[in-house]
Amino acid sequence: MNSNNAIIQTKNLCKSYYLGRQSVDVLFDISFSVDSGEYVAIMGHSGAGKSTLLNILGCLDIPGTGEYCFSGQNISSLSESRLADIRNGRIGFIFQNFNLLPKLDVYGNVELPLIYGNVSRRERVEKIETVLKKTGLWERRKHKPNEISGGQKQRVAIARALVKNPALILADEPTGNLDSQTTAEIMNVLDEIHGEGNTIVVITHENDVAARAKRIVRLVDGKIYQ
Repeated sequence: MNSNNAIIQTKNLCKSYYLGRQSVDVLFDISFSVDSGEYVAIMGHSGAGKSTLLNILGCLDIPGTGEYCFSGQNISSLSESRLADIRNGRIGFIFQNFNLLPKLDVYGNVELPLIYGNVSRRERVEKIETVLKKTGLWERRKHKPNEISGGQKQRVAIARALVKNPALILADEPTGNLDSQTTAEIMNVLDEIHGEGNTIVVITHENDVAARAKRIVRLVDGKIYQ
């Protein structure tokens, strides 16, 4: 596992969980890689193991056996604090349910990861203005989540992911709660972000969403088919 340009690299990765005393196998012998700057869709039906794989790729969990290297580092060998550093600083997450804090306005939601990252106020102001203008949200910066549309909420989630300038953007069913027109708008935003050189991995079960990626990795019953 030594591809110099790979940000994601897995080798014979397996994952099981225990339900009581019974072991349930979820991922089987997963081996694939994603190079820096790529736009990849991981596609599979419900129950295929997408959520489990997402958790590992996002350093929220570790493999049972096999290896996952993020930017050349085997995550199984890292401490929980180091994994947290990677999650907070190097991976931008976009979730289906947006995961916005209702009491904060758009600006505050986007600012949050920078506060956690101890970024100075002056630098925060500059970064937030740039990313809100890029995602078309600057005029909505003082609105609360309940005052904007579903598509705008997802743009806030994208802005929050981008503001850290992450090495990887990991999008989990990013259009699952959106209508077809809004889905197209959000995918256009992701296209633009990729065009600027960002690495994007989208987890999806939707053909039209996967088709926007430059490469599709199919996950069927916990196994990869490329």
